[in-house]
Amino acid sequence: MAKLTDHLGRPVVAVTGVGIVTSLGVGKEDNWSALTSGRSGIHPITRFPTDHLNTRICGTVDFLESSSKGASPLTYELAETAAREAIGESGLSTNDFGGQLFLASPPVELDWKDRFDLYAAGHEGPAPDRVLEIARGLNSLDIFETSQFGSIADRLADTFGTRGLPITLSTACASGATAIQLGVEAIRRGECDRALSIGADGSVTAEALIRFSLLSALSTQNDVPEKASKPFSRDRDGFVIAEGAAALVLESLDSALARGATVLGILRGCGERADDFHRTRSKPDGSPAIAAVRAALSDAGLSEDEIGYVNAHGTSTPENDKMEHLSLSTVFGERIRSLPISSNKSMIGHTLSAAGAVEAAFSLMTMREGVIPPTINYDNPDPAIDLDVVPNVKRSADVKTVLSNSFGFGGQNTCLVLAREPV
Repeated sequence: MAKLTDHLGRPVVAVTGVGIVTSLGVGKEDNWSALTSGRSGIHPITRFPTDHLNTRICGTVDFLESSSKGASPLTYELAETAAREAIGESGLSTNDFGGQLFLASPPVELDWKDRFDLYAAGHEGPAPDRVLEIARGLNSLDIFETSQFGSIADRLADTFGTRGLPITLSTACASGATAIQLGVEAIRRGECDRALSIGADGSVTAEALIRFSLLSALSTQNDVPEKASKPFSRDRDGFVIAEGAAALVLESLDSALARGATVLGILRGCGERADDFHRTRSKPDGSPAIAAVRAALSDAGLSEDEIGYVNAHGTSTPENDKMEHLSLSTVFGERIRSLPISSNKSMIGHTLSAAGAVEAAFSLMTMREGVIPPTINYDNPDPAIDLDVVPNVKRSADVKTVLSNSFGFGGQNTCLVLAREPV
């Protein structure tokens, strides 16, 4: 019989529902089929003009119709779609979920089209005064609410009937993993029996592209888009910006078993450490990332030898991949050469605020399906990064535990340890 508490006497946290949307498609089935086939979702940008831009490729979700209004409508649509699949799989009510909500999302911004519409509808005078005049003539409360950072979570809470104050967070590229961590901790503290953790990001705009380009963070290998994201390869030159969402229904194992739910996996441990070295670069000795991995293992009550697979952050930037190799080789020692480590970003790109949740979802599917997705585009190995990246072709494997890494700008490092079965 499965133990209902972990090595520290806390409730064991189970996953009973998963939902995914990426550039590969909507839903777990389409995403998993594409991911394990080594198919890329990266394509030329069609959403806005790319004349004179250094980067003209992306992993946008262009096939999801958004009927949402207000700021960041696509982020809301992605979050709702993933959440609906996850809750549906869990067997819980999609309009009376009854647990807490934790949403990782990007900062809310009005799209330029909306700004131009506001401007065009105004009267004569300086632009700021015109916008204020328009706002006064409309429902200013509605404008205020839809432009707030928490507006998406508020709408999701109303849609799915979550309980308590919905939490919206942003920890850069670690956001999705942080949303899961907050859900796990809430259940462990006894604040709720279940939680809905979502990472969603539909924020690929011309502005976002230019911002990351100014940081020299994006790939400029535009000619063959599907070959641009190449984590751990010698000729990697930056990440490919992308969109997506993943939702996990988390429950105490006691609650899940009591209602006869199917347990898809266990959230064994969470670890986080801050890095104050630089806004975009990692501390040269990798100590914060190393500490985050070790904190996750300690929280899970597992040793390094008990991890069967690493779902790498693997962004395809020269700096990140080098530092992730340093941190993993420090923690795992000589075993690092034989431990399978692959990057989903080689196919879906970097989904930013959603990445940690998307990759946790794929980690759960890796354990359940017994298949490790490959790192595609691995045609030019980096001799300084000696890893088994599961190159180019999926691999059958009996994986019982996964370490999923998320290392974000601003020194945000969050690692999750997931297991196939309860202790």
